[in-house]
Amino acid sequence: MPGLEKKLLFRLLPLLVAMLPVVAASADSSSTTPVVAIIIDDLGNRLSWDRRALALPGPVALSFLPHTPHAKSLAGKAHAGGKEIMLHLPMESETGQKLGPGGLTLHMTEQQLRQTTRKALESVPHVSGINNHMGSLMTRHPGAMSWLMDVVKERGGLFFVDSRTSDRTVAGRMAREKQLPTARRDVFLDNIRKQSAIRKEFRRLLRLARKRGYAVGIGHPYPETMQVLKQELSRLSASGIRLIPVSRMVQMQKGGNQWRAPLSHSPRVVKNSKR
Repeated sequence: MPGLEKKLLFRLLPLLVAMLPVVAASADSSSTTPVVAIIIDDLGNRLSWDRRALALPGPVALSFLPHTPHAKSLAGKAHAGGKEIMLHLPMESETGQKLGPGGLTLHMTEQQLRQTTRKALESVPHVSGINNHMGSLMTRHPGAMSWLMDVVKERGGLFFVDSRTSDRTVAGRMAREKQLPTARRDVFLDNIRKQSAIRKEFRRLLRLARKRGYAVGIGHPYPETMQVLKQELSRLSASGIRLIPVSRMVQMQKGGNQWRAPLSHSPRVVKNSKR
């Protein structure tokens, strides 16, 4: 290499090295945008409420209770409209609340649990994932959760979201042991059915997303919740946060997302009627 070109290269090298972080940040700018995923639970029983959930803007996931009167028709419409469909699978709670059809209990044999879960999955079309309805007792038991995850894996192509109705839940751990895509709830949006309280929890969800890079919120088809979400989701992008499908959130967490969230984070467990 001629001497002049060598000198020029040595002069430019420090500048090129200094530019590398800027170039990398620019190439990955979209990956550093905070993201949230939102699931609306308890769908399938109240047509007027459920229709408002279907009308929410963006990729909000809709989770239907099994064997409910409107699950098949509404899930079909929601899927055609680009919404992600989930099964909201009832599980035994500490307080012994009524589960409804398709519910899982600790008194079931392995065969009963597997068959009940299969039938629940068949009752809701276009399901891409499952999250638990109540389950503050059942999600604490590794044996029952292991059986459940076997059925989920057997079905293929499904993910599991732990609603975290108990701080002693092992559901997510068992999903990971079975090598299933999984995520967990961070915020219950409407434990208190007042618009001011729901808005407060929604903003807490956004603060967590800004701090950690991602967050998962769960709400219900209450009129108060639908009104708040209709307003807040329409201006979400202006706040610098992106709404993504739950399946995308699960894949981010599976791969160890770019924000490198602290492993010590533990979402608050809310004691409410959904345990």
